[in-house]
Amino acid sequence: MGKLGDYEDVCSALSDKKAQDIVVLDLGDAGTLADVFVLATGNSEVHMRTLTDAAEEALRRRGLAVRLEGEHSSNWRLIDAGDVAVHIFSRKGREFYKLEKLWGDAEALHYEYVE
Repeated sequence: MGKLGDYEDVCSALSDKKAQDIVVLDLGDAGTLADVFVLATGNSEVHMRTLTDAAEEALRRRGLAVRLEGEHSSNWRLIDAGDVAVHIFSRKGREFYKLEKLWGDAEALHYEYVE
């Protein structure tokens, strides 16, 4: 699975906090901001904060410096960790921004937690 499988820990951290519709996009050479996007949806602002905290912690465990944008947004929060960017959306934000369509040529992995 290569680059996509390299983000199992981030996806698992999001899944553990009940994130919905977790997708990893491998942007490869097309990505100017990051090589990989991890997308997830929360069902409330509180849930989005929980997901943001979980993703930040997973990235920091990797030794990555993280920068958060949109911390007070009710639709979209971005965690920039260099080569990987984690996007936490509300349902409304995910539908509005449509990053999967915008990066439609990217290889995508839909993450599903298996016990």
